[in-house]
Amino acid sequence: MAGDASARHGSGGQALPSAEPVPARRGGLFAIDNRFLPPILITSILVGANLSFGILEGWERTALSIVVAIGTELVLGRITYGKWPHPASAYISGISAGILIRSPFLWPYFFTSFISILSKYVLRVKGRHIWNPTNFGVSAMVLLAPATVTVLSIQWGNAVAPMAVIWLLGAVIVWRVGRAHISVTYVAAFFLFSFVRSALTGIPWLATVAPITGPMYQLFIFFMITDPKTTVRSKTWQCVVVVIVAFVEMLMRLAELVYAPFYALFVVGSIAMVIEITRQPRSTQGHPQAN
Repeated sequence: MAGDASARHGSGGQALPSAEPVPARRGGLFAIDNRFLPPILITSILVGANLSFGILEGWERTALSIVVAIGTELVLGRITYGKWPHPASAYISGISAGILIRSPFLWPYFFTSFISILSKYVLRVKGRHIWNPTNFGVSAMVLLAPATVTVLSIQWGNAVAPMAVIWLLGAVIVWRVGRAHISVTYVAAFFLFSFVRSALTGIPWLATVAPITGPMYQLFIFFMITDPKTTVRSKTWQCVVVVIVAFVEMLMRLAELVYAPFYALFVVGSIAMVIEITRQPRSTQGHPQAN
């Protein structure tokens, strides 16, 4: 469907919205508050994928996920910090859960959003949360309820136009907020390890690389791995971490783990964050914020 060198673009746990208002570029082509760019992108992914392939099991499920995520964020933010947090981050968590989760029941959509937002406030080390909220929520649900919950795995198929539009829009947005190097590095590593996986298994290379064209990976690439609040601060180490994520994902795919990208980020991303946080002096951590 996460502090770093671009801390000014910090989000409440989803990849791009900023913790503090970022002035729009006046007079430019993209003169809009950076906090609103990720919601625009993820809404475009949702609309484009659903109109092209009907990826949603029902709009009411996605609506439930969004309402629960925003409601949980507002309540916990108000209780914890005494102020109303900006809802952009929670909107991204909710819509991501609505896109990614597959279940005939409503309760998984509720709990995925609830767990995702709750993790930001409960699972913290020195005032920082270590998991991307959506990645944590989705991983938790497929681990705890595998009989009733699965994750979206639909590709765009032969429809190049919607994929190209979404990737172009996503590339512009991650470039604007200074996170493009993370997405580009991961995609390059994914292609490289797809060659390796193809050579080891005999599966045609196009088949091993095909999943990256799907809506699930677009959420993963543009939102989860670029999340400012749950990525290390150094740009060099941001790139190193996502290469390791792609490598661990390859190993998990070779072991036939279905949700390899989510599990790889869950493990590698959290370890990287804990190492950085525990090695960093408390005085440089900054005051924890809801957004």
